[in-house]
Amino acid sequence: MFSRDRWQEIFQTIRKNKLRTFLSGFTVALGIFIYVTLYGFGNGLINTFDKFFQDDATNTFFLFAGRTSMPYKGFKSNRRIEFKNEDMEEISDNFAFYLDYITPRISRGALVKYDNESNNYTTRAVGPAHQFAEKTIIMKGRYLNGEDIKNRTKYAVIGRLVEKDLFPGGGNAIGKYIDIGGSSFKVIGVFQDDGGDNEERFIYIPYTTRQLIEKNTDKIDQIILAFDPKIGHAGSLVFESKLTKYLKDKHNIHPDDQNALFIRNVADQLKQNQQFARVLQTIVSVVAFGTIIAGIIGISNIMVFTVKERTKELGIRKALGATPRAVIGMIIIESVFITTIAGFVGLMIGVAVLGSLDLTLEDYFITNPYIKIGTGIFATVLLIVSGALAGYLPAKRAARIKPIVALRDE
Repeated sequence: MFSRDRWQEIFQTIRKNKLRTFLSGFTVALGIFIYVTLYGFGNGLINTFDKFFQDDATNTFFLFAGRTSMPYKGFKSNRRIEFKNEDMEEISDNFAFYLDYITPRISRGALVKYDNESNNYTTRAVGPAHQFAEKTIIMKGRYLNGEDIKNRTKYAVIGRLVEKDLFPGGGNAIGKYIDIGGSSFKVIGVFQDDGGDNEERFIYIPYTTRQLIEKNTDKIDQIILAFDPKIGHAGSLVFESKLTKYLKDKHNIHPDDQNALFIRNVADQLKQNQQFARVLQTIVSVVAFGTIIAGIIGISNIMVFTVKERTKELGIRKALGATPRAVIGMIIIESVFITTIAGFVGLMIGVAVLGSLDLTLEDYFITNPYIKIGTGIFATVLLIVSGALAGYLPAKRAARIKPIVALRDE
């Protein structure tokens, strides 16, 4: 029950022992503050990994050709492997069960001109499905389609910053003709990309048009394909294994040769990075929880000292008729009160600090650090309960002391 006299005694004790009260509260507040900030940094680390992969589709494989490092079936080592259009066609036919879409990519640098403006950009010769792989967002016009690939049209889809560079003053690039490496292309679309400025300085053209310009070749630099999301992460690993074996057999590559063919499984890479981030967060959480333990120990030490200091006072109370339960209750309430106030102050300061940091720690791979309020409150309540226990144990010992012994204490 609420006792006005008891609370008056508690506040009077706090006023008389300001330094002791401050140290107790500071220990609690600091422990919660460190826990909140460290746990928030762990969440910010996970956000960074997630953000890194948000720009592109995560159910994709990137296939790169290299050079053989081992002789095989009469072929010498150091042989250059090249992908061709037929590779894409055969992958589409043989792996239809796993496949969602497929597109080539041929990257070339070029000087691009319009009127009196010019700059160097990277052109990507691709198929229509490339838009899904890169999550390209069309701002104006349209993206490349099947007819553009079939007819080898000289159409171009340019990035937002390319339009800004070549058409200053807010000019509209749609329908205009730009010179790309000596060939005239009509701009049919302008795109934006959440990947940042670099992603918005690309120019997309049909891959068949690039092959036509390069003496009607059928060679491609990379193959990008997406697996059906229904097969999941485990299915993607099976697909990757079968695809690797198929391409090595087709191009006469030794099964153990690791340099002739590279497959980047974005889904697997994302999962590994997320696991790594969560391991780091667990480590950070353990360190943060250690600060809670340190705070509990600090409170316990202070309460032991407090009870020892008040031994004579407690003896007088018992001599005047105070029961052991009343003595214990007074000390516990005082401990819980200080711990509660200081704990929530530390929680609020920690949350405020995390909110103010926002994107300022991106250079340290921490993006939008945060902590769920429920998690912070749980840590605070845990510390409050621990504070109560820290006060209970020495108070219980003090309550057992006989009044005559307590009054003789110096």
